[in-house]
Amino acid sequence: MNNPATAPDAPSPDSSSAAPSGEATNAAPSAEAPPHPLHRRLKSFVKRGGRTTDGQAKAYADFGPRFLVAYRPEPIDFAATFGRAAPTVLEIGFGMGEATAHIATVRPDTNFLCCEVHEAGVGKLLKRCGEQGIENIRIVAHDAVDVIDHMLPHGVLAGVHVFFPDPWHKARHNKRRLLQTPLVRKLAERLVPGGYIHCATDWQPYAEQMLDVLSTEPLLRNTADAVAGGYAQKPDYRPLTKFENRGIKLGHGVWDLVFERI
Repeated sequence: MNNPATAPDAPSPDSSSAAPSGEATNAAPSAEAPPHPLHRRLKSFVKRGGRTTDGQAKAYADFGPRFLVAYRPEPIDFAATFGRAAPTVLEIGFGMGEATAHIATVRPDTNFLCCEVHEAGVGKLLKRCGEQGIENIRIVAHDAVDVIDHMLPHGVLAGVHVFFPDPWHKARHNKRRLLQTPLVRKLAERLVPGGYIHCATDWQPYAEQMLDVLSTEPLLRNTADAVAGGYAQKPDYRPLTKFENRGIKLGHGVWDLVFERI
């Protein structure tokens, strides 16, 4: 589920995407890639094209007023936004929202604030929420880094989900990857004690980088046993996407990382 990639077999949230965030889409970077976002301003996504269908456009009109949250540079009131007080998880880049909708359904006691900039993905998740009656999702169609910086005070999140962010396969583009020290620190600061960051990728080099960056953040601890190489078992709430299933059949791996706020 703003924003936020996939490995060779999955599309990507870049954190934004249009595929599995569990669905994010991952298009290969162009040869003429612009300067690295961190050299200008930290961002959580790379804008990519995508066609919004008539059904998704209708979802904006029918369900947008109910589920969309406007970006405002001021702290968000979760109780007013969701109509209840409940633990809130931030998702960065949900792609087309299939996994996001599933997770919200199996965790009805948790609120999910979901950032995605791709209109087709936002429209698709709006449609799912409206037609399936999923009341614990709200969508901010804006860059997640702005949302983090200006709408989320420290110590307010129960969790953060970053599923299949763009891996930026080429070595010269690795610095474009979302999960780097500056963002990880921002996320850790906004977690409540015991809150978690759950990342997943199907690109092993990116998994290794995620593990390194998360492990060196002093506010976090790895919940996985060192015997497992530092990688976690896939939590039950995260579904296998069709892209993962296809990759698994082809012998590709998927790596989950779950770190907890100390």
